Amino acid sequence: MSRLEAKKPPLFISEPLTGDAVSQSLSLLSGILKSSYGPAGRLKQLHNGVGGCVCTTSQSSALLGHLSISQPVLRVLTASVRNHVSRFSDCGLFTAILCCGFIENFRSLNVAPFTVIKISKHLLSLCTDHLKSEACGCRVSVDFSSVGTLVCLVRSILTSKPACMLNKTEVDHLTSLVLKAFVFTVPCHVETNTVLGKCVTIPVKGRRVVDSTVLPGLLIETPEIQLGKPLAVKRTGSNTIKVALFSVSMSGDGFNPEEGTIVVHHGVSLEVSELNQLLSVGKQLVKDEVGLVVCQKVMHPSLKQYLQENGVIAVDRAGLCLMEPLGRMTGSQPIASIHSLSPGCYGSLKDLCVESFAPKHFLRLIPEDTVFCSLILCNRSETAWDELKRVCETAEHVLQLTVKEPLALLGGGCTETHLASYLRHKSSILPASTFKDLDCSQTQYQLVAEGFCRSLESVARSLSHDGEEILTDMAYGHCWFVPSGSPCVSKWSDLVSKCGCGMNGNTEDLSWRFLQGQSGSPVIQGCPKEPSGKVSDLLTLDCFAAKCSGLQVALETANLILDLSYIIEDQN
Repeated sequence: MSRLEAKKPPLFISEPLTGDAVSQSLSLLSGILKSSYGPAGRLKQLHNGVGGCVCTTSQSSALLGHLSISQPVLRVLTASVRNHVSRFSDCGLFTAILCCGFIENFRSLNVAPFTVIKISKHLLSLCTDHLKSEACGCRVSVDFSSVGTLVCLVRSILTSKPACMLNKTEVDHLTSLVLKAFVFTVPCHVETNTVLGKCVTIPVKGRRVVDSTVLPGLLIETPEIQLGKPLAVKRTGSNTIKVALFSVSMSGDGFNPEEGTIVVHHGVSLEVSELNQLLSVGKQLVKDEVGLVVCQKVMHPSLKQYLQENGVIAVDRAGLCLMEPLGRMTGSQPIASIHSLSPGCYGSLKDLCVESFAPKHFLRLIPEDTVFCSLILCNRSETAWDELKRVCETAEHVLQLTVKEPLALLGGGCTETHLASYLRHKSSILPASTFKDLDCSQTQYQLVAEGFCRSLESVARSLSHDGEEILTDMAYGHCWFVPSGSPCVSKWSDLVSKCGCGMNGNTEDLSWRFLQGQSGSPVIQGCPKEPSGKVSDLLTLDCFAAKCSGLQVALETANLILDLSYIIEDQN
């Protein structure tokens, strides 16, 4: 077929960061992300122009997943952030805001991009080395023998998303549930290759948050089971319940015309043949003393009735999400064909019972030694429930990451301002050999370092949404918020009680300075010291692994974008 029009040549865009369109788009994206950041962040309502689902959120995963971005530069940025979130679940907004800050601050410097990249990598190494050192003043060790620090970590995550619409009582209740669910997933017996279990979230919308609960084992919704009716289930000689999982449809319509043609002899009914095969499978299951049959898809009513008449509980429409944890918990191998059953594919359970969370009824599967549990999560509206589910899953993932690396970082903007103070001090005492190794002048290094510090401080400033003044103290480098509309006083300590993370109070004779915007900031003389007070019960904490990764991803992505000299777009 001949072409209807001539092929267009590709579009070449040189120095894309100098264009007004990219600058405006970057500024707009940065504004959206900054206004969503923190416990007081503003909510965003995302929907398409033809109706459909409306998402109200301030979470990076939901924001970046719903935004339609056409600028190639911004697509690189959002793809990097979404990849980070897929691996760590947390610190997505931190990563995106910091990356935007790096781009905005570095491109305004009169320094070659190649030099900026080399210097910024050196600054990143200073940050990571400091965060991993025992002397770091913004790092907190997590002791799993005490729940205090874990409570602070989970509470900080739950309170960071206002769309969940939680009050203090609800936050405390959910914090204890998330920790309880996490403990259920930790094996009692530690082996060489220990694998954590899984918490499955069960939605119950339209109920109070405090009605949420955690139960060991897995729940499967079964509307047909009546509450109060005795649950008669077949058991083996060892008093366990044998389980069979089917990942194939058992509805009797197994033939798919797209797979080819089938020849049916005269007088033979394909439907009857399929049903006979299903009943044959049922007889084999009864003979093998199976007590519970779970089908991922639909089960034929006749087969379900036959199994129930023979003391076998049959559950269908379990769904794909439950199959993996069901297989792991029971030791079953999902059966993918109704034409072959192997004795080795069965698993086992300790017990079954019925649970009710009106108006829903569930079959609860209780294993011998469980590392699986069900979080029955309630909230008043569908929008708030969706946001709460994402937050609880993030908290669970953060706890899993903290097991691998039992550390946390101070939140509330204090880690960012502390790192900025540390870098200003460190860059002022570097030996001349460092500048020689980096092939740059001391002036160039100081310019890039100041841009790096301003980018970190811009993240802390993003926590202010109501016109608060933001200070940083000259001793610890922590972040302090002065309420908007406060009267002019001679001492800032009369207006501030605690720093952003809650570690430091105003009991000491501290001196402060304003966290300034794009204007220069004075270099702090002396390295910020480690707080001397004990860890507070109301500390704001961030995930150590997620924040360290976010710092690295933000800089690497910004450097990649700064190094772009051409964008080539296919116009066909």
